[in-house]
Amino acid sequence: MANSAQARKRARQAVKQRAHNTSLRSTLRTAVKRVQKAILAGDKAAAQSIYQDSVSVIDRIADKKIIHKNKAARHKSRLSAQIKGLAAA
Repeated sequence: MANSAQARKRARQAVKQRAHNTSLRSTLRTAVKRVQKAILAGDKAAAQSIYQDSVSVIDRIADKKIIHKNKAARHKSRLSAQIKGLAAA
């Protein structure tokens, strides 16, 4: 347990910040899953449209350092490649 007033306050803040970060991480996962669902449906136009919305969500969360920028780039790259693959199939 925290011994000083400062440490107690930091512990309280950490709980609140962790809840906020968890919420943002959940938003990220939802955005990625929405694109994957559109890809599985085979609708390239819908997938592209949802992908554009998801890119802004992914970038926003990476800017806040909830995830690393390379992880954000990896998500975007893989989703984009899957969308491009819809035309070939």
